[in-house]
Amino acid sequence: CFYRNPYNFNYLILYDARSLLDVYSGLLSNQSVILAMNSSFVDPLLQLQSQLKKIESSFRMLVAMPSLDKVKEMGSSNEDIEDLENLYQNILNMFENSLLNLVSTDFYKLQILKEMLVWMSEDSSYLQDRIMMMINRVLRFAAWKARGRTSVDAPCLGVLAAELSLLCSHDDSSIAQQASLGMCHLFDIAKCQHAEIGKSNPTDSKSHSLLFSSDVEFLAKKFRQDKRELAQTVGQTLLPSLLTDFVWSLLMKLSSPDNKIASEAASILIVTLTFHSEKVTMVSKIVDAIYKKLCENCFHNMKCDMLQVITLLTRTSPKKVIFQLMDYPVPADDTLIQMWQAAGSEATPAPHVLKTILLILKGKPGEMEDSLTGKKRFSLDATNMMPLAASQALCTFLPLGSYKKAVAQLFPQLLMALMFQVFYSSELRLMLADRTLYAEDALRVLLNCSGLQQVDITLEKNHFWNNPLSEEPYHHDTALTLSDYNFPQFPETLHYLYKLSVEGPRRSEDSIIVVIFLTELLNNFFKEPFPEVFLVLFRNWINDSNPVVSKLSLHRIELMSPVIKNVSSILIAILDAFLSKDDTVVHQALLTLRNLLAKLDKVIYSSLCTRLASSYCPLMDHINGRIRSMAIQHFGELLREMRQYTWMLSDVVLGGLVPLILFLEDDEEGVAKACKHTLNICTLQLKWSTSYLLKDENYSFEMVVLNICNNLIISHRNYIRDLISDTLGFLWSSRTYLKRASVILVGYLAKSGGHLLHRDEIEVMLDVIERLLRDEDPVIKELAKITHNIFKKIAHKLTSATLKQNFQKLLKFFYIKKLKPLYNYNSPNGQIDSPTDSEYIKNDK
Repeated sequence: CFYRNPYNFNYLILYDARSLLDVYSGLLSNQSVILAMNSSFVDPLLQLQSQLKKIESSFRMLVAMPSLDKVKEMGSSNEDIEDLENLYQNILNMFENSLLNLVSTDFYKLQILKEMLVWMSEDSSYLQDRIMMMINRVLRFAAWKARGRTSVDAPCLGVLAAELSLLCSHDDSSIAQQASLGMCHLFDIAKCQHAEIGKSNPTDSKSHSLLFSSDVEFLAKKFRQDKRELAQTVGQTLLPSLLTDFVWSLLMKLSSPDNKIASEAASILIVTLTFHSEKVTMVSKIVDAIYKKLCENCFHNMKCDMLQVITLLTRTSPKKVIFQLMDYPVPADDTLIQMWQAAGSEATPAPHVLKTILLILKGKPGEMEDSLTGKKRFSLDATNMMPLAASQALCTFLPLGSYKKAVAQLFPQLLMALMFQVFYSSELRLMLADRTLYAEDALRVLLNCSGLQQVDITLEKNHFWNNPLSEEPYHHDTALTLSDYNFPQFPETLHYLYKLSVEGPRRSEDSIIVVIFLTELLNNFFKEPFPEVFLVLFRNWINDSNPVVSKLSLHRIELMSPVIKNVSSILIAILDAFLSKDDTVVHQALLTLRNLLAKLDKVIYSSLCTRLASSYCPLMDHINGRIRSMAIQHFGELLREMRQYTWMLSDVVLGGLVPLILFLEDDEEGVAKACKHTLNICTLQLKWSTSYLLKDENYSFEMVVLNICNNLIISHRNYIRDLISDTLGFLWSSRTYLKRASVILVGYLAKSGGHLLHRDEIEVMLDVIERLLRDEDPVIKELAKITHNIFKKIAHKLTSATLKQNFQKLLKFFYIKKLKPLYNYNSPNGQIDSPTDSEYIKNDK
């Protein structure tokens, strides 16, 4: 019959009935596999994946079935119809039982419901309402099971809630109703997760009673009618991680080809973030996703909604949003600038946004820290250019009306941060060309947004914005221009600069900028007296690790000396600067000290004069001739100014005598003249008769030495040993003129005070002189021979240490034999000793 008439109606009925049996058989087979996996020890993830495949297979078979009405039409009798209807219901029940069985053993498998909703959205078949009923019943069952559990692991609740929320406003009222009821049950499961981790929600008790009362239908109806109510409940109920999943899922729906779904997702997303954006955790990921989507399609249908998401996230997570927005390559594209504008569209988060940008601006473009050594290194990696992006972003944020108040509050911080960045940009200018002008642009925008347009105009007239940047001038120009216009933000700026100075900038170049800027402002606004609180800063900066900072501080102190009231408080710090390894710092310290001493009270001056004079002595032997000359000259000026305190300074004068004598032979004319002048003052202070020798331009070095040693024998014999010791140190000098002069001086000192030396001291000195006998310079060799003979004779006279000590007691009072010339030394400066000197040498021999 079938073969004769293939279109026979009974044949079609039999075929459809058999298809139902095949579905039933397939579902039964899948169910047995699913149940078998449930009782196995398979890895949970692998188990879920396998069961999900079986569920999807069953789902596909399920939705391929004809509708119940068509199934009923297959029956030829009431009995057939009833059998077919039972088979149909058994198929549906079997699938639902499989779901219930999975969820009853593991709440983690609620994720299958989410997958079913995705499959359902892909196929608008007639079974949607029935599938929604299944999902609702499974959720209700899961909620009932959860209430008796101490632990609920359902990480998929966020994405499941997102799928259900989209169906709460479905055109099919039955689907919308089931979705709303399912949301109620889902919230009840979520509340159990709150209890699990020890958290509670203020509305938990109220919501819990509603979800399991006669009012549940009413609540579900509110979800269908009011997205605000739905969003509020979602935010209050879901944990932050689940709410983040909810937001992320809806964000992905904005790119759905179905405009209705995209629009609905946007509506729910915006309302949810309006009330609960503070609970969202993956803010950076969301911002990055929006940026990529808008880059792919700048005319995206949901562009406005995506930008609104940026605005809402900035309200509660400004730091996360801004850090992500600054992490893209510079210069910024149109999409990024639009996102900046969205982030800056509201006034409330403005201070937090600017503070975050200021935090980024603390970094130096291209500077990275080596994770192994901890040292800074330079890199042009795009990921390390956030400060450039932040500078460019300020050009967008600062002019916004919503930022007017915040900009006024943070003006000093913004001003200095941009000053630092302009300085850093000067180092990148050659490498990055036009990519480094953002700090300058932002600085101009800041000035114009802060009512300082005239400052900008003046700087432009002075070609400040067009000239290549150098280390110092632009800071001076900006500070001076601001001061000239008496800018209203001066008090706040000065206070911030002080705070920055006390806390200490991050880099040495920052210190330079702070010192320059602060001093320019102070010079213009404070005439007298200079505020002590700022003087302390400059005093600390004198010995800064950065020599530029030290020099700037010393120079500013020198310039501000007329308005510095307590000068003495800063002198000691200046003396410490004499020890600097940087010659420019030492030179500036000498100038500053000399300038301050001229204004120092005489009583205070006298109390410090010994220490001041002693500090000059080490500098008399400085490797830098300019410093030697200045130290010697200033030493003499101090002695002249303190001549009434000779009794206090005699020790210091004698302590500086050796370098003053030796550097009479200095190659640099300025040093030799300074020595001559100062030595003249010293001999006058000591009441010696050497000054007449120094008045002659062609004075004899040897005769000056001889005369001084004769005076020492008479008045300061006990100092001779110390002077010999000081002179020996110069014998090792690499400067020839010092060697020559020191050989002569030590010879005369030994001749005048050899009776004061011990045998072991003589032996050491002989050893030193013997080395000079092999010197490359023939003059030094000849001079050393004479000095060596002097020490040999002294050693010969010393019979023993005991006898020597006995002689000392007597000779200390009676040995005053006057010295005669010992060397026929031709000075390199053209000063020739007396021709008769050779006679003295012969007689001595």
